[in-house]
Amino acid sequence: MSLLDTRVPAVLLRTDRNPFHHGTLGAVRSLGRAGVEVHVVADSTGSPVQRSRYVRRMHPPPRPGASADEILAVLRNVAARVGRPAVLVPMDDATAIAAGRLRDDLAPSYLLPAMPPTLPERVADKAELAAVCASAGLPHPRTLIPDSAQGAADDARRLGLPLVAKWSRPWLLPPGSGLRSTRLVHSPQQARELYLRTAEAGSALLLQAYLPPGADRDWFFHGYADRSGTVRAGGPGRKQLAWPRGAGLTAVGHWTPNSEVCALAERLTGELGYRGVFDLDFRRCGTTGRYHLLDFNPRPGAQFRLFADSAGLDVVRALHLDLTGRPLPDGDPVAGRSFVVENYAPLAALRTAPGGRELAWYARDDRVPGWVMWALWARHVSGRLRQRLGTAARPVPAPRPTPGAATPLLTDNEKASS
Repeated sequence: MSLLDTRVPAVLLRTDRNPFHHGTLGAVRSLGRAGVEVHVVADSTGSPVQRSRYVRRMHPPPRPGASADEILAVLRNVAARVGRPAVLVPMDDATAIAAGRLRDDLAPSYLLPAMPPTLPERVADKAELAAVCASAGLPHPRTLIPDSAQGAADDARRLGLPLVAKWSRPWLLPPGSGLRSTRLVHSPQQARELYLRTAEAGSALLLQAYLPPGADRDWFFHGYADRSGTVRAGGPGRKQLAWPRGAGLTAVGHWTPNSEVCALAERLTGELGYRGVFDLDFRRCGTTGRYHLLDFNPRPGAQFRLFADSAGLDVVRALHLDLTGRPLPDGDPVAGRSFVVENYAPLAALRTAPGGRELAWYARDDRVPGWVMWALWARHVSGRLRQRLGTAARPVPAPRPTPGAATPLLTDNEKASS
């Protein structure tokens, strides 16, 4: 018999159009294997997720950049089709923020954690996060918010180069603009040029001191803060391999005990009064050894299935159990367990894993999404190659590169789908 209340369905919500979002598939499988009826509100065009045996139904999503009213209208239509109250699981920052603000309007059709309605937006906002860390006494890279193009250039000199440039509210970036939520900047002129695109980006530009990556420096923490505020499920993990290398999402991660990271996560969520699923990114300073909080994502991280404990509990199951009034089992951490995203780290997927391993796409009980992913990935890669070869074959002089062009850095929010 399932520990979860299988009478209560789950609705996964995402406006991000990335077909390679393996976190959504992880949530589908986690809940579906426990006997929960799973509905997915997301773009299904070519998506491997729609081929999972555990998806009851795919529903058309709100458009990217949809307003709260548009998201509310979509969710009300889905609720009418589902026919009974469901646990709502936002899978990206934009929908987590909307769900927080709409909690009262969504009741009683949807079950959501009880917390201040603007808290998800506050922690997801990069500028607000710097203030949150300062208030809580958590290490955070020195951050400046310029108020002019010249101020951006001056702040770049003040912080030292290279530095990290971030948009405060990356979920507002317009698709196709070429703007990334995070970039590595090498000159004051680049900082100036980025500032001039502030209106297009839709939020403020932040300039942040750069903490160089290195061995044992990139960490994350996934957890669930229950109705009492106690952090359950999840745990600390170490990013062994990123895609793109050194700057992107977790391609290979390991569940690694780290009491300091655990203490920082519990202190922060406790002081904020946060409730629900969260995903934190840390970077350890090579000079001081302190863990600096880089991101607070108010929803499941894509690799949350890494932290499935000995009782089978993960953060998404914890959410469903808690919101339906069921007790959460006390499992033991599975230190050494690994998580591999096959299309970004194919060799790691083939190696033995003494501590246990979960693959993002392949599963013996749900094989089709993995097959669809590889077909989609092959088309994606061949298309990129044709694009590059076509560009190289043009009989016109290549444009002269801009000296010190900004290097893109992808966060776990940007799923490397470009």
